[in-house]
Amino acid sequence: MSNLASILETEVREEIAQIKRQSQEKAAEIVNQAKEQAQGLLESRKRALEGEFNAGVVRAKSAASLEVAALRLSAADSVQKRAFVEAEQKIRDLANSQSAEYRTILGKLIEEARGAIAEPEAVEVNPADLLLAQDVLADLGITATVRGNDQIQTGVRLVARGGRTSVQNTLLGRLAQSRDSLASQVARVLAE
Repeated sequence: MSNLASILETEVREEIAQIKRQSQEKAAEIVNQAKEQAQGLLESRKRALEGEFNAGVVRAKSAASLEVAALRLSAADSVQKRAFVEAEQKIRDLANSQSAEYRTILGKLIEEARGAIAEPEAVEVNPADLLLAQDVLADLGITATVRGNDQIQTGVRLVARGGRTSVQNTLLGRLAQSRDSLASQVARVLAE
């Protein structure tokens, strides 16, 4: 009996050892599966976070680009406005100087306006330009009344006989007319 007990005890021990091995193998397999699932979840979450991060970076870059573009436009607009204000001031300064250069320009403005009204009854200029305009008209051989008009700045207005038609030709008027085309050129220069 002791032999039988010893055999049974050995078989039981072997069976217990086998069950332990199987349990350990099963536990190792479960742990490996859990590790793989955890690794998969980590990688999936990492990819999701990287995607969110990259999307955030793209949004931030896009927002920054838009802000830079807005600031650039604002700066360009400010520079354009300042450029036109300075141009107007230089034109006014030229007219106020009563210089030979302005005298020549006034003559050319009168000649150009005569393209529309060949024989004007009157030539209107800013009161500050009355004497200069009389001299220019005399040099050009034009006999017309010269009148002061506070509304005319940096140029002339020719009035046709009967006073129904008039043509105004001023430097400030030309600047205003060319403002849109000049603004696009200024914007192009500023963008470079």
